[in-house]
Amino acid sequence: MKDEKLKDFFAIHRRVALAFSGGVDSAYLLYAAKTSGAQIKAYFVKSRFQPDFELGDARRLADELSAELTVIPCDILAEKEVVKNPKDRCYYCKTRIFSKILEAAAADGFDTVIDGTNASDDADDRPGMRALSEMKVLSPLRICGITKEEVRARSKEAGLFTWNKAAYACLATRVPTGEVITEEKLEKVSSAEQILYNMGFSDLRVRLCHGAAGLQLPGEQLERAAVLRREIREKLKPYFEKIFLDLEER
Repeated sequence: MKDEKLKDFFAIHRRVALAFSGGVDSAYLLYAAKTSGAQIKAYFVKSRFQPDFELGDARRLADELSAELTVIPCDILAEKEVVKNPKDRCYYCKTRIFSKILEAAAADGFDTVIDGTNASDDADDRPGMRALSEMKVLSPLRICGITKEEVRARSKEAGLFTWNKAAYACLATRVPTGEVITEEKLEKVSSAEQILYNMGFSDLRVRLCHGAAGLQLPGEQLERAAVLRREIREKLKPYFEKIFLDLEER
């Protein structure tokens, strides 16, 4: 039934522009639109809040699906309300990012913009959704009642490499609310997380805490992190004077 709803959506909206992050949800939407015969173009907004691997994944999937992809640069740190990092930072960030997508899409002749918000996302806890509503961005997965779990299952069936990709929140979430976001802080966090990925850790976060780094890992990786604590300490030392391992699993 939900499959039919999604097909019906693309039967009505035959030409759409997709806000494409390279993540699980927007990846499946790109696939669903292509297989439904809709004309779709993907737009990836590159800012300091995304690590390079996200753009790499977006390009890889677009190539695999023979989908057109436009990369839009965005100086998100030029947005004063975003840099201040208030509780509703996502509202200002989404407004800036989707304004760029809407502008680029309109120039390419698209009047409908969609994103990958799914039925598992809590609208009451996401200021960014208010921005999407105000800008009339449609969320087909949410409209059709398709959950994150269902997106992963369908992506696996479709052979998309993104089916089991870990959820990735933007780098701004590593900075405590109310603390000013700077280029230097984002660079330290991004570098530290990449080092940990290279060591074989996954689905992790390096969160700032009064200038120190708090490492959040899945439960099954905590013991290994404790064993490798000296190696982790040495590799992250250029970025943080103090490093803590959060014993509450991600």
